[in-house]
Amino acid sequence: MALRTSTETRLLDAADELFFTGGVAATPVDAVLARAGVSAATLYRGFASKEALLAAALERRHRAWTQTWDDAVERQTTPQARLLAVFDALETFRHGPLGSRWCAFLGTAAEHVSPPPELAAALRLETEHLRDRLAELAEEVAPGRGEQLGEQLLLVVTGDLAMRLRTPGRSTDVARAVAATLVRAA
Repeated sequence: MALRTSTETRLLDAADELFFTGGVAATPVDAVLARAGVSAATLYRGFASKEALLAAALERRHRAWTQTWDDAVERQTTPQARLLAVFDALETFRHGPLGSRWCAFLGTAAEHVSPPPELAAALRLETEHLRDRLAELAEEVAPGRGEQLGEQLLLVVTGDLAMRLRTPGRSTDVARAVAATLVRAA
């Protein structure tokens, strides 16, 4: 039996808020249930486990992030600006309803050395999308070198996301400057 949309949304909202602010391991399922206002039976009617709920929250977050990034890219007119729009998207996403103090995907990956299959799939989807999209946009800037430039920018973006944990409220200005230098050199 599937969950009603409103119940699923409450569970995902609660999971997102608690998992990605307090940590997955530090957040018991009971806290998610209390925040969502649902019973354990209701949770398990829609999600097989805490990890399945976490994977669903990550997948929802990924869809929202993708839309934010798409919107940022569409606002730009040059290949270089389209590539660097990832930093505009990071700033916009951070201040949106699903923003968190750092990357939910990095945090989840750090907490799960050997994630169960549904969680591994959600983490892989986000990583591959980020890598592929950066390489695709980089190819417009540096034909024949898009994959290499995309991989360099992936490291910059990931480093920027990780630094948010060390320096809350940090902007993407330094990462954008490093990325712009890489783009100019390409």
